Amino acid sequence: MCGIIGYLGPRLAIPVLLEGLYAQEYRGYDSAGVATLEEGRLNVYKATGKIAELDKKINRQYGSATVGIGHTRWATHGKPSDINCHPHMDCHKHIALVHNGIIENYQELKGRLQQQGHRFLSDTDTEVLPHLLEESYQGDLLAAMQETCRQVKGFYAMLAICQSEPRRIVAARLDNPLIIGLGQGEYFFASDMAALIDYTREMIILQNGDIADVSDTGIVIYNQGQKVERSVKHIDWDKEAAKKGGYPHFMLKEIHEQPKVLAQTMNGRLKEDCQNIDLSELNLQKQDLEKVNQIAIVACGTAYHAGLIGKSIIEKLLRLPVMVELASEFIHKDPLIDERTLAIVISQSGETMDTLAALRVFRERGARVLAICNVVDSTIAREADQVFYTMAGPEIAVASTKAYSSQLMLLYMLTFHLAQILQRQNQQQLNAWFAAMYQLPQFAETLLAENEQTIQALAKTISSWEDAFFIGRGLDYAVAQEGALKLKEISYIHAEAYAAGELKHGTIALITDKVPVIALATQDSLLKMMVSNIVELKTRGAYVIALTKGNVPEVDQVVDAVIHLPETDELLTPVLSVIPLQLLAYYAALYRDCEIDQPRNLAKSVTVP
Repeated sequence: MCGIIGYLGPRLAIPVLLEGLYAQEYRGYDSAGVATLEEGRLNVYKATGKIAELDKKINRQYGSATVGIGHTRWATHGKPSDINCHPHMDCHKHIALVHNGIIENYQELKGRLQQQGHRFLSDTDTEVLPHLLEESYQGDLLAAMQETCRQVKGFYAMLAICQSEPRRIVAARLDNPLIIGLGQGEYFFASDMAALIDYTREMIILQNGDIADVSDTGIVIYNQGQKVERSVKHIDWDKEAAKKGGYPHFMLKEIHEQPKVLAQTMNGRLKEDCQNIDLSELNLQKQDLEKVNQIAIVACGTAYHAGLIGKSIIEKLLRLPVMVELASEFIHKDPLIDERTLAIVISQSGETMDTLAALRVFRERGARVLAICNVVDSTIAREADQVFYTMAGPEIAVASTKAYSSQLMLLYMLTFHLAQILQRQNQQQLNAWFAAMYQLPQFAETLLAENEQTIQALAKTISSWEDAFFIGRGLDYAVAQEGALKLKEISYIHAEAYAAGELKHGTIALITDKVPVIALATQDSLLKMMVSNIVELKTRGAYVIALTKGNVPEVDQVVDAVIHLPETDELLTPVLSVIPLQLLAYYAALYRDCEIDQPRNLAKSVTVP
């Protein structure tokens, strides 16, 4: 995944481009570049490393250009280097282009273009695009872009500028996000809304196959050669939500935002009397739901771990079989899906490539698709039958925290709502769960206030090790998997999660003196078995940190350290138990001097396979 930015208007272009790149640096940070049009010539600046390296190279020499495009890269084809950095140009340095995505037939196109005399400088797939534009260009950049899009296979969001048409930017989008912001006589382009909200709240979200021709006279959008109209959307985000707000890292800020996000996610859906959940926005009718004979949940990474929780609670409350699949695996199978399947796809960005591909498999086979995502009008949100928004606000850190907890809340609310409609649970029990759920934001606030210093001290101990293990049973095992992911992706400590009951089937061989183990013991019905597992680990010298609800003497007495969660129904504890694990990963990474918001080799939203 990469981030692209563009500007056309009266302002100096380079400061706008740099600010937009900084706002999207979480999308890619191994190199960056900008191209501007000034006095009839193209100026290109590139630098390997983070945006600050590009900023340093430009050294405030902004010139007078008021048109430009930029790119922050997460390498797929070609290692990070100045030569592989975007923007790329044609042979005569007449056209410059930035691109997010992958051109699948680039080798075939490159071979043909080389036979026609084109000279390539980089190892990227992207470089075929400006050469295709050059080959097709006859004085009209729009026509050249339309012809280029007809020839390429793959997916893309791209911007192109041309020396001969200095007040024009042409944009194209297929399966990668691209947004146009509308100002007063000026136009902004970005992969992400967060890059534009300092300048405008009025945005056009381009759709698949759109090619936009933007000049001082306005915007004209084409799809399959025909002019189309796209609505202008007002984006109601708080500007400060996309800034650190005094925290040293976005990740820590977003962890601390979770109490507010949980409340926002429930607001208007869970009634204050805790007697009912209103999900009329989903338009799920009893007669349709009674035809459903299975539920399929598909997601990637952290969202997949949320899906594992969803499976457990849906099967428990609805008595319907649920399969949970990694989207990257699901799309290569021949799944048993038909019109009696209710599909749930989960994606923070709404643009995750594999999850989008899975959604399309569901649609082809007649399944009804419900999307859980955080970004309004994203591709997944548009292509699903219904969309359930998490209300988490912009999440900037690569490691997902508040988006995960809000996804959990939606899965709980959805399950309770379906249980009501299908009458699978008695109302008294549902009301008890509603009341417990209503308390979760306050419990999360208390958990953060009372435990953060303790967790920070524990993280210092863990940070000196290169291995850590997480164990749990039932819902705790699913949360343990998310905890292990957080620790390894942020601190680079090797971390694995295991079902506690499987320890004797090989895993316990890895336990040696002082190896840290984080043991989740929040499920009342499984507590005795968890205590037995912890004792087995302590016997072999493990350093055990336990997570429990309230004070549990039988746990406290056998572990090295314990984090106490507020007392709540065991069904709902995953919403709370993940928070200490997020903090543990954050502080371990801090002590190891890691790049917390932008861990190596990772990007926020995976829009390439």
